[in-house]
Amino acid sequence: MGSPRLVVYPPDERGWRRVRWDGQILGTAYKVSDIAVFLTAAGMTDAEDLDLTDPAVVEWRGGGPDTWAESPP
Repeated sequence: MGSPRLVVYPPDERGWRRVRWDGQILGTAYKVSDIAVFLTAAGMTDAEDLDLTDPAVVEWRGGGPDTWAESPP
């Protein structure tokens, strides 16, 4: 089994997180729903159905899916 294709990096000083898919940075998310938006833009048709709690799917670094900024920009 290989590494997850999706990596969410630790929050920066604002609480935002870089999102990488297949080695390419897709953007910087400030909430968990941004991940599906990025993946859809990258061509994934079922991004909303992706299980973001599955470690085979996503590698969360520096906190899990509940670790975000206190308030969006």
